[in-house]
Amino acid sequence: FVEMFVGVGASRVRDLFEQAKRHSPCIVFVDEIDAVGRQRGAGLGGSHDEREQTLNQILVEMDGFDTDTNIIIVAATNRPDILDPALLRPGRFDRRVVLDRPDMLGREAIFKVHVRGKPLAPDVKLDLLAKSTPGFVGADIENTVNEAAILAARNNQKSISMYDMEAAVERVVLG
Repeated sequence: FVEMFVGVGASRVRDLFEQAKRHSPCIVFVDEIDAVGRQRGAGLGGSHDEREQTLNQILVEMDGFDTDTNIIIVAATNRPDILDPALLRPGRFDRRVVLDRPDMLGREAIFKVHVRGKPLAPDVKLDLLAKSTPGFVGADIENTVNEAAILAARNNQKSISMYDMEAAVERVVLG
C-alpha cells in the first residue's frame, strides 16, 4: 500500500475496501501489515508521511463496517511488537493467532510436502533432517529441498542424496 507519492496508498486502501464491500461476503488478507501498521510517530516524516496516511485510512475503513458487513480482515506480521495499538483495539483486529516455529514432527511433515515428486535416494532420512533443523520454518525447509535438488543436478545425479540434503541445510543456515 505504501507508495512514493503521498495519498496513493490511502487511495488504494479505499479502493480495496470498496471492492470488498461489492464482493461481500469476502476475506481480505493483508500480508506484512507491519509495513504500514507500525506505531505512528515512529517514522521520520511525522504524522503526514505516506505510511501514516495509509494506516489512518485502514483504521477509518475498518471503523466503517456495520453489523451487516460480511467482510473479514486477516493480517499477518512477523513483528507484532511494532504494530500501532489502534490496529489491535477491539472492533479492528480482535484476535491474535500466534504460529510458532514447527517442532520436529512438524518439520518432518513439511519436508515430506516439499520432497513430494522429487527423486530421493534411499539414504535420505527425513526424520534425521527434521532433528538437525531446529528453528527452521516452512520457507527454510522448502529452500533446503530446492538447494539439495540443485546440488544433485549440478553433480549429474539422478536423485537427491542425504549428502545433498545435509549440504543444503548447511547452506541455508550459513547463507
